[in-house]
Amino acid sequence: MTAKNIKRWFWWHRWTSLVCTLFLLLLCVTGLPLIFREEIFKWLDKDPPYAALPKEMPMASLDKIIRTGQQRYPGQFVTSMFVDDDEPQVFLYMAPTMKPDDKLRHYLRFDARTANVLKDNPPFSQQPKTFLGLMFSLHTDLFMELPGELFVGLMGLLFVIAIISGLVLYGPFMKKLDFGTLRMNRSRRLKWLDLHNLLGVATGAWLLVVGLTGVINELSTPLFGLWRMTDVKAMLAKYHGEPLVQQQTLTSVQDAYQTAQKTLPGMVVTSVVYPGNTFGSPYHYLLWAHGNTPLTSRLFSPVLVDARTGKLAAVVKMPFYLRGLEVCRPLHFGDYGGTPLKVIWALFDIVAIAVLISGIYLWFDRRKLYASYFKTLETNNEIQVD
Repeated sequence: MTAKNIKRWFWWHRWTSLVCTLFLLLLCVTGLPLIFREEIFKWLDKDPPYAALPKEMPMASLDKIIRTGQQRYPGQFVTSMFVDDDEPQVFLYMAPTMKPDDKLRHYLRFDARTANVLKDNPPFSQQPKTFLGLMFSLHTDLFMELPGELFVGLMGLLFVIAIISGLVLYGPFMKKLDFGTLRMNRSRRLKWLDLHNLLGVATGAWLLVVGLTGVINELSTPLFGLWRMTDVKAMLAKYHGEPLVQQQTLTSVQDAYQTAQKTLPGMVVTSVVYPGNTFGSPYHYLLWAHGNTPLTSRLFSPVLVDARTGKLAAVVKMPFYLRGLEVCRPLHFGDYGGTPLKVIWALFDIVAIAVLISGIYLWFDRRKLYASYFKTLETNNEIQVD
């Protein structure tokens, strides 16, 4: 590599790192508790315990759960349901309107076996922010929704460039030094530089995976919007002009649930999106099912059931970009391999924090650092650096 190319790569590494480091430090710090969000949620959960019932007891009818919710809130609309496949619970989401930004949108939590209400939550707009909610909002969009998601995605892209340029520079830098050398007998500045370089190159593959998957995850809103504007719109074109389905005329949601479960054997149906929901269809129940293994549990398949007749309408084929998004989500948080993998992800995250902090220190001591860095390159490569 010529001196000119080295300077070019060094320029990319310096400025991309400078722009994104503080934001990436925030993302690493907020991402650490999110790795263990399930464990933290259970630790902080103060809801009433489930009834002591046999494990083989079947799930109650979803229609019964719906009736209970409608009796509590007559005149409100059911927007969706979530059937937990880990815990015996069902979440019923309701609102005065079907608008996604309805300020009075709320949910009821049911025991899935008895259909008894475990918790009746106030509207989301009236609930205080939880610790995990704050961490998630900071990590994903900085409390700015779509503009924040795109900004965080841009910072992630700069981070990926910084990682790649750092890996490229490590080769010339270590040409005449053993891999992982820490020059402990030299100045503090050089020790920090060696530590920064070693930690960065040692975790480079993990940093690239988390960085790239993070960028893709931040594009989820526009990608799902593209899907709805193309594939879903084309699929619903034949219903154009037909009257919208009213909730009081809907067929049994329990039957729709069982239809989807029979249609996709070996998969688990976990959610039902009601007709009229912005994220569903005006004429169908949209049911989401996923695989039943650790790897396939993050791969979802949507099923459309006609809300007027209860008949299967379609098993929707997900486009490649949404399949890629589904694969990226567990890779980013490391939550598909149980506690051992989460611990590994957390350790890597702590190392990433150390890389970022050392980079900040080196930036503030940058003039002497650059002279030392290029002096090392000059010696190792036997070239003259201007």
